[in-house]
Amino acid sequence: MTLRMTPPGSQTYTEILRSTILMGGASLVNVALSIVRNKAMAVLLGPEGIGLMGLYSSIVDIAASIAGLGVGGSGVRQVAEAAGTGDAARIAQSATVLRRISVVLALLGALLLAAMAYPVSHFTFGDFQHVGGIVLLSLAVFFRLVSAGQSALIQGLRGIADLARINVIAGLFATAVSIPLIYLFGVQAIAPSLVVIAAASILPTWWYSRRIFPHPSPMPTRQFSREVSALLRLGFVFMASGLLTFGAAYAIRIIVLKEGGVMAAGLYQAAWGLGGLYAGFILQAMGTDFYPRLTATIDNNAECNRLVNEQAEISMLLAGPGLLGTLTLAPLMMSLFYSAEFHGAVELLRWICLGMMLRIISWPMGFIVVAKRTQAIFFWTEVAAAVVHVGLAWLFVSLLGTRGAGMAFFGLYVWHSILIYVIVRKLTGFRWSAANRRHALLFLPASGLVFLMFSILPLWPATVIGFVAVVLCGLYSLRMLIDLLPPESVPAAIRGWITKSA
Repeated sequence: MTLRMTPPGSQTYTEILRSTILMGGASLVNVALSIVRNKAMAVLLGPEGIGLMGLYSSIVDIAASIAGLGVGGSGVRQVAEAAGTGDAARIAQSATVLRRISVVLALLGALLLAAMAYPVSHFTFGDFQHVGGIVLLSLAVFFRLVSAGQSALIQGLRGIADLARINVIAGLFATAVSIPLIYLFGVQAIAPSLVVIAAASILPTWWYSRRIFPHPSPMPTRQFSREVSALLRLGFVFMASGLLTFGAAYAIRIIVLKEGGVMAAGLYQAAWGLGGLYAGFILQAMGTDFYPRLTATIDNNAECNRLVNEQAEISMLLAGPGLLGTLTLAPLMMSLFYSAEFHGAVELLRWICLGMMLRIISWPMGFIVVAKRTQAIFFWTEVAAAVVHVGLAWLFVSLLGTRGAGMAFFGLYVWHSILIYVIVRKLTGFRWSAANRRHALLFLPASGLVFLMFSILPLWPATVIGFVAVVLCGLYSLRMLIDLLPPESVPAAIRGWITKSA
């Protein structure tokens, strides 16, 4: 498998759309599976059970972030750089180091969480009743880190189709096993179900990564040590970023738990899951394919800025209508994915959607900071983001209740979007393209308008206005996407219909 240089113009947009559709298609399958899984969990566990699941998930996230030492992120870059040289021996060596260190870190991470089960249980829940569940979660940490190392290899070589297949296989297995566990054993099966979900990707990632390099590459001990050292130096920054992100998420769940109880934590978990559902497949595709492409051209500022603008344009056009639809149909989605017991999370979900709109716009710029290896800047922006997010959550939740957590997320991305633009402007001279400024001036006010309508109007008039906004913005996005693609890639009937509609 080799990396291709990114062609300019409409072919680049085609490539971005292709990777987004591949990962997005897999995500859509997983969305359908999530509907089944979340619905079953909501009915069987209720808000309190969902809240407990969210807290357990945060514990796994933090433990995996610490133990993983950022090797998943640094591994993608190291493999992508090796692939850029076209040297098969160097690629094989990078793959071998990545695989071996991932297994070692996975074992250490599992042992660390098991050893810390008592203090973690007391800090999170104020008692020792969850020690057994936390010890079991150490297996989830092991499975996640082994899988992350194998996925990093596939991603570094831009095996987007393979990653899409892995996501689908893992989602099917996780759904097929976790629901019967919860049905049979109830709350006691929450920790085992998270272990199953983490384990679901082990076999497919192993299978596809072994297809790339079936045998380890022999290398002297000194060279292996050098490769590991380079991997961990860059990985430390990724680890710090992940730890800050997951630590902030954990802290906010604790704030919500202390203020409103396990029920409030369940509502927050439900809103957070739905708010990131649609945007998630775009962000996942961005991290999966865009990051390796950007890394290959990061020394050319003009090319780098062009790629970021193109990625941001495709992301906005794809995400805008979907997030508007989530804003409009929030009560229906809450009932569809969960149950009527979760309707208290509707306003929280809408605030999260506003934040997700800004997140979609700012994320492509953030990859410049990562790809440039400006570790200090990257680290301190992540520190600042975590402090702002947790600080706003503490303030707003204490004053306004659970919905304050959603407001904090929106406030974070108002601040972060401005900060990251200033930083990348200094790093590469980045400017938003005229097209992106135009798209942002459509989607951001439209989102604010729909949100405001639900705040001041009865449900049905606000819903009608939301539907109109979704349709108009959807047609706009469709036309813009078609205009970006080569004429031969779009059927004449579709192009003609869009032209007449406009």
